[in-house]
Amino acid sequence: MKDFFFLGIGGIGMSALARYFHHQGNRVSGYDRTPSPLTKELEQEGITISYQDTVESLNGLGLDRENTLAVRTPAVPDDSVIYTYLREQGFDIRKRAEVLGLVTRQLKALCVAGTHGKTTTSTMLAHLMSPVNAFLGGISMNYGTNLLLDKRSEYVVVEADEYDRSFHHLTPYMSVVTAVDADHLDIYGTPEAYREAFAHYTSLISGALVMKQGIELVPRLQPGVKCYTYNANANANADFYADNIRIADGQICFDFHTPGETIADMLLGVPVWVNIENAVAAMSVAWLNGVKAEQLRERLASFKGVQRRFNIHVNTPKVAYIDDYAHHPEEMATAIDSIRKLFPERKLIGVFQPHLYTRTRDFAKDFTRVLATLDETILLPIYPARELPIPGVTSEMLGGRVVEKKDLIAELKKRIAESRQPVVVLTIGAGDIDRLVPQVAQALTD
Repeated sequence: MKDFFFLGIGGIGMSALARYFHHQGNRVSGYDRTPSPLTKELEQEGITISYQDTVESLNGLGLDRENTLAVRTPAVPDDSVIYTYLREQGFDIRKRAEVLGLVTRQLKALCVAGTHGKTTTSTMLAHLMSPVNAFLGGISMNYGTNLLLDKRSEYVVVEADEYDRSFHHLTPYMSVVTAVDADHLDIYGTPEAYREAFAHYTSLISGALVMKQGIELVPRLQPGVKCYTYNANANANADFYADNIRIADGQICFDFHTPGETIADMLLGVPVWVNIENAVAAMSVAWLNGVKAEQLRERLASFKGVQRRFNIHVNTPKVAYIDDYAHHPEEMATAIDSIRKLFPERKLIGVFQPHLYTRTRDFAKDFTRVLATLDETILLPIYPARELPIPGVTSEMLGGRVVEKKDLIAELKKRIAESRQPVVVLTIGAGDIDRLVPQVAQALTD
């Protein structure tokens, strides 16, 4: 199989796979609904992309069902014209997770699973293990990409996505599980079924599981697979943990405890409270795979973070602006708590774009509860992604004023002007709210 066609190539996971096969010398092309900075980068690297969901858009790509593997993301709907055509013509069509699973069987896969923290933890782990191969769920600020390749490394770091049971296609050597708070109930139906999917996932591990202490997960491990726990709380008596945590002058420092040694004075390159826990998880796997204390210390201090993971774009005495990918109530609560610790004296104005009608419906009470902890809330209309509207499910049901994207800048300027104290603006959501970040940052610095 020498040719690959990616349906939804602009997705963060799909683009990494496309880059991987392009780098391997395969002919790669794809389709996506709209251009983005990521698709433009792929095109600059020599990958042909169509933005028209038509059969005619495939002309000139030379797709041959005998020599082309079509890779599909669930974000592309079943009624897509191109998907329907490829299916009817008998092309071999695989889910992204199936293709990624093939890669995890060729190398020692260090996977990061869980409802929250996957992208930051896996990107951190890749930086700690570098040089390494890695398929990341976000753009690393250290490397400017979501794909790392190194033929010398026997490891591949992979973000293990639970959506549609995708992670069941992986073959982890070691894995972190960060959390099992229910999500994707449109797929799983119940929280119990969601946790069962994680239990099955642990049965695929061949080396070791590193799981957050206290989560509702009963691992189903193969004989000989070791299980370790981690926590950012020294009193939790976990196998790996942080203590002696110090926050001063915008920096976070702590001691890292392992089953075999204590590594003192670890400086966190991205000083956000939740990243202490992410760092402990990432360092645990790196330590188990032989990364020494000095490299852990050096790499953690130089970690720059991930795009859209608590990125501070503006920080002046009057206004700070932070953008984050949080789209689940618990992730949002964590982001808000971190901001309260960093800027305890400032008013916090949150801008939330709900992602998916089903998630908004299933977690409406939790979203409302978390949004109530903001000083002021602005809501954008629901981002539908792959879904059709559900009657009665709107952003209005979460409380707060709903504005259209085109009116957001004016609304923010109005609220900041009315504030009698310095403010923090937080934009959160997994839809297309990220397209507004440059505009918001510019407006808040004018």
